[in-house]
Amino acid sequence: MDEGGWPGARTRVVGILGWPLEHSLSPRIHNAAFRRLGLDWVYVAFPVRPERLGEAISGLRGLGVVGANVTMPYKERVVTFLDRLGEKARRVGAVNTLVVRGDDLVGENTDAEGFARSLEEERVQVAGKGCLVLGAGGAARAVALALVEAGGEVWMAARRKEVGEEAATRVGASFLAMEEVPRLAPSFDVVVNATPIGWSGEPSLVPGEGFRRGQVVVDLVYGRETQFLTLAREAGARPIDGSGMLLHQAALAFLLWTGLEPPLDAMRAALEGRSGG
Repeated sequence: MDEGGWPGARTRVVGILGWPLEHSLSPRIHNAAFRRLGLDWVYVAFPVRPERLGEAISGLRGLGVVGANVTMPYKERVVTFLDRLGEKARRVGAVNTLVVRGDDLVGENTDAEGFARSLEEERVQVAGKGCLVLGAGGAARAVALALVEAGGEVWMAARRKEVGEEAATRVGASFLAMEEVPRLAPSFDVVVNATPIGWSGEPSLVPGEGFRRGQVVVDLVYGRETQFLTLAREAGARPIDGSGMLLHQAALAFLLWTGLEPPLDAMRAALEGRSGG
């Protein structure tokens, strides 16, 4: 920062690519972490229209941006613009974190480990349990992989059979047609909504009778009470929103960019709307 505390020529820049980005809390979380550690870094939002994604990636290279997050709808599309992928990103086929390593722009995936850590924090055990993931996109595949690696018996549900089967095969899960979800959802111990449904108040993919007491029900949507979670709560299930995954994937991205241990307390405070400095 310069003498007035503003970003200057030496300030390192990271950010987030997505469309739209009005809902994103990532700038708040990461800037709180930078302030806590006294780093001359800044995190900014880069709203990128779908037809401009390739140009945006080239712009990151040209401007010397040192890293970025990637969110909807680009976690899969961005792969074609990168030099190489980390192991988790290759397995999932989706990227949520970009890291500059030398001359290469590398795609990483911290969503899978971030989701796993959020379950650990909530003391949710999935080994040997039936798990249902709604969706087949980048976030859904990351969640499914985390559940598979934790020993869960995982099924992925999607409206398009070919997409869902490919996603399930990629991460070692099984496929379930979306129209079967209302009937079969009560048989699962863990149910995760990993679709964008809920961001704009859309109805739940699972009806009220699809939830039961004793289930763990997770919605990756954060910052609002979705109908999905409301119905789960009313049925006696344990509802968990996406804030834990958001926090932990952000902490892992912070570590990749800076090489420093992330100040999790400051990041959590910022996420919860408290002072993160």
